[in-house]
Amino acid sequence: MNQVPNELLNEIRKVIHGKDEVIKLTLCAIFAGGHVLLEDIPGVGKTTLAVSISRALSMDYRRVQFTPDVLPSDLLGFQLYDKASGEFRFQEGSIYTNLFLADEINRTSPKTQSALLEVMEERHATVEGVTREVPQPFFVLATQNPFGSSGTQKLPESQLDRFMICLTMGYPDQENAIAILKGDSSIDMTGIRQVIDTAGLLQIQKTVHDLHVDESLYEYVVALTEATRNPEYFALGLSPRGSIALMKMARAYAWFAGRDFVLPEDIHDIFHSVAGHRVRLNAQSKAGGLTVDELLDNVLKQVSIPRIN
Repeated sequence: MNQVPNELLNEIRKVIHGKDEVIKLTLCAIFAGGHVLLEDIPGVGKTTLAVSISRALSMDYRRVQFTPDVLPSDLLGFQLYDKASGEFRFQEGSIYTNLFLADEINRTSPKTQSALLEVMEERHATVEGVTREVPQPFFVLATQNPFGSSGTQKLPESQLDRFMICLTMGYPDQENAIAILKGDSSIDMTGIRQVIDTAGLLQIQKTVHDLHVDESLYEYVVALTEATRNPEYFALGLSPRGSIALMKMARAYAWFAGRDFVLPEDIHDIFHSVAGHRVRLNAQSKAGGLTVDELLDNVLKQVSIPRIN
């Protein structure tokens, strides 16, 4: 049996307590080749999660605290004149790394947001007409605070769709809060052991991509997607990109569970994290006090679950 998932969980648990599902989903997004948006208040461990994952997966890591004065060139790089040689040389930006933490992405300008999100999609950056590939593997973990919207630039739906999943870490429970106070949740990252290297990570991504999916599950994902487009409840449903994200995440979730095939339960377990930030409720649903989670639960209940042979 593949021990890598358990080893990764055990290493990251050294600094992140009581958030196994968040860790698991974030790792699955990496294995599926996607990006993660963490929407939560400050101080719950978002940065610690990113750093611990980068160490366990042996990925180069860079962090940018997004503010209104961060420019696209800070991320993509720029041409710098070298007086000694009399020529321009390229000064690379922060984006040329394996794991990029975009801290409070909604506090920078739309132009800078767009520059980052274009690299997320294309896996390369173009500066002064020259296109440069970002290192592989490449993964973005972005954070935003759902409160205190003054001075922020909300990500539009088309850009939110670029994130494979959206997660919330939330407050620790009482037991883990006490452990944090006692110092059991040390932020010393030196104790985190490298479980796999980048070559191993790329091989896992290939294995996940090739995981077997029964034909009926393709139809099931399409049926779930179409159910989120019901105008009786939703103003905006899942896009085709959202359907692809569902299938990719389901494959990664199945691999994490030690299987080489996908089950309907895998799709159920990742459905909210993939669909929650992509759908929008209509005015009638909002007026009725319905929530996105409640309606996504209804979608899962209404669509018939296929039987896998």
